[in-house]
Amino acid sequence: MKTREQMIVSIIEVEWKMFQNVHNIGGRAACQDDYKTFQIMRASQAEGWSEAMLESYLDDLTEAEDSERNLISEKYARMMKSTAPLEYARIEHLLPQLDAEAVELTEKIVKIELEWGQELIEKYPHIVGRGRPLFSAEDSPAVTSTETYLRGELATYSLRTLELYLEHVQKEQSENINGAAITLLYMMKQYGFHSLEEANEAMKNRA
Repeated sequence: MKTREQMIVSIIEVEWKMFQNVHNIGGRAACQDDYKTFQIMRASQAEGWSEAMLESYLDDLTEAEDSERNLISEKYARMMKSTAPLEYARIEHLLPQLDAEAVELTEKIVKIELEWGQELIEKYPHIVGRGRPLFSAEDSPAVTSTETYLRGELATYSLRTLELYLEHVQKEQSENINGAAITLLYMMKQYGFHSLEEANEAMKNRA
C-alpha cells in the first residue's frame, strides 16, 4: 500500500507523462516544458483530497494507461465545448460517452467548488484575480474558466472517483471548510507565503 505522499508523486508522474503527449492546435505549449509549475498546481489539488480519492484516481490513471487513453488530452478536449465549440463539434465523437450518473455527480461537485471559489474571490481578490476567471460565461478561445476546467477534468474521472469526490466536498461543506482554500494555501506556501492573508497583501502591493 502506497503512502499518501507516494500516491501524489505517482499521480503527478503519470499526469506529466500524459501532458507531454497532448497535441495542441497551435503546436507545443510553453507550459508543457514547465514541470515545476505543473508539479505545484497538481500537488496543490491533491493536498486537499482524501486518501481514498487519491487511490481511486491513481487507479483511473493506471487503467487509462493500460487502455492507451490520455486523460489529460481528453480533459482539454472536453473544455473546448465551452471555449471553442466549433472545433469541439469536430472531435466530440472521438471522446468516450459520458455516463448520466457521472454528469449528475459532476454538476453537484462543480456547484460546491464554484461557491468556494466565489468566497475566495471575495476574501482574497488579489490572489484569485491573477488566475482564471471563475465562470464559464467568461470563456473564450484564449481563456478557460475554473468552471470549465473543473468540468473538463471531472469528465475524465471514474464513477467511483466522482462518488468519493462528492462525498468529500459535501463533508467539508457540512463542516464549513472551504476545500478550495486548502488548495490555494498549499499553492501559496510553495511560493514562500505563510498564509493567504500574507499572499493577498503582497500581491496587492505588487499591483
